[in-house]
Amino acid sequence: MAYQTFQQEYMQIPVVTRFYTTACVLTTTAVQLDLINPFQLYFNPDLILKRFEVWRLVTNYLFFGTFGFNFFFNMIFTYRYCRMLEEGSFRGRTADFVFMFLFGGMIMTIMALFVNIVFLGQAFTIMLVYIWSRRNTYVRMNFFGLMNFQAPYLPWVLLGFSLLLGNSIIVDLMGIGVGHIYYFLEDVFPTKPGGKRLLQTPGFLKAILDQDQDIAYEPLPEAERPGGFNWGGAAQQAPEENQDR
Repeated sequence: MAYQTFQQEYMQIPVVTRFYTTACVLTTTAVQLDLINPFQLYFNPDLILKRFEVWRLVTNYLFFGTFGFNFFFNMIFTYRYCRMLEEGSFRGRTADFVFMFLFGGMIMTIMALFVNIVFLGQAFTIMLVYIWSRRNTYVRMNFFGLMNFQAPYLPWVLLGFSLLLGNSIIVDLMGIGVGHIYYFLEDVFPTKPGGKRLLQTPGFLKAILDQDQDIAYEPLPEAERPGGFNWGGAAQQAPEENQDR
């Protein structure tokens, strides 16, 4: 019975979120069990180009370190904000969501050529958080019960948290930068005079993933937007409306 309940809950997770978070957990578990070595996963342009170890273009986004606080912290944020994007502004637009993954991953991979970062999963998580935060500007959030702020400040709060933990903020800045590039090209530039939508999801992705769905993106009404992450306090959907997810 418990297994069936878990299976039902698992299958209710949107497909992209389910696939990505499961891949992250399985990859970390495989490393923890010594089935694979992190040196087989990290981003290495020389090995990709000279030995054709092309899987590194993907696996460096799937490993978040061995089981511990950092891993679980990243997994919670990855699962939560990936799912809220997929069920929110990308609802019915699986192909567009996958294209966002591909676009963000491509830009981060190019940036990784110039910085000393070999695992990009955390930067990818920050990118998801940034895009969600800019599309849910009125959501009020609480961080560990210490501060209240609106959603657009969440990526910067996480950056400050990383700084307090003694981590490099380059990863966070990369995620914020790539997230802003996508947000600007997808949500801002098309609304400007003379602007247009530059990011076009390939037709083959739509044919495979969306089938007969053809839903244009429209921001969700405030009342339908998902709440923020509740770190010890209620997240507020609007200035006068509380929501605890």
